[in-house]
Amino acid sequence: MIDKLIGPVTGLLDKFIEDKDQKARLAHDLATMADQHAQEIAKGQMAINEVEAAHKSLFVSGWRPATGWCCVFALAGNFMVIPFTNFVLAISEVDIVVPLIPLETMMPVLMGMLGLGAMRTFEKKNNVHRDK
Repeated sequence: MIDKLIGPVTGLLDKFIEDKDQKARLAHDLATMADQHAQEIAKGQMAINEVEAAHKSLFVSGWRPATGWCCVFALAGNFMVIPFTNFVLAISEVDIVVPLIPLETMMPVLMGMLGLGAMRTFEKKNNVHRDK
């Protein structure tokens, strides 16, 4: 939303401000406003994530591992259980084929979690992690 306002407001600077340096400074501040806003939102989400992860209750801090295990079960089902089941059904001459699970919506979640896990491993390996 802020992005849509930046262009028109920057265009108005030419009409009201004559000093080129001040105009350039204000245009830069306006242009970086959306990025600063997005960064503040990300910082707030990181603070919430940190509090959630430190919580004693499994229902608050355990949703991330539960999401990871759901992804693991879906992958295991798609690449081991369902093909093996279809193989057994074909050998048994049963005309049933179990469809594969569509993974298009799950893979971005899994890749994001694996990326965060890799970052944590990298931090631990380089001894820059925090113990808490």
